[in-house]
Amino acid sequence: MSFNMKALQQMQAKMLKMQEDLQNTTFEGTSGGGAVAVSLNGKFEITAIKLDPEVVDPADVSMLEDLILTACHDGFEKVADATAKMMTALTGGLKLPPGMGF
Repeated sequence: MSFNMKALQQMQAKMLKMQEDLQNTTFEGTSGGGAVAVSLNGKFEITAIKLDPEVVDPADVSMLEDLILTACHDGFEKVADATAKMMTALTGGLKLPPGMGF
């Protein structure tokens, strides 16, 4: 029985390390061929937004808003994909019950 507890503790330590690494990773979402770039961390927190001056048109603010939104979605997808890959690596593809996932 102690073997199972030790294995569980090792898995928990590995999970915490992987989560920490993920949270400290910077992801970048882009749109408009890179004209808009949004940086975010593994906690889905936006840390920076960079705009190519050519997309800043006061006469077409809605286009810029759409580009920023698209870049954010792209970044969020990248964080979600990395999180899913982390969980697959940790669990070996084992599906966790609802409430147990991240």
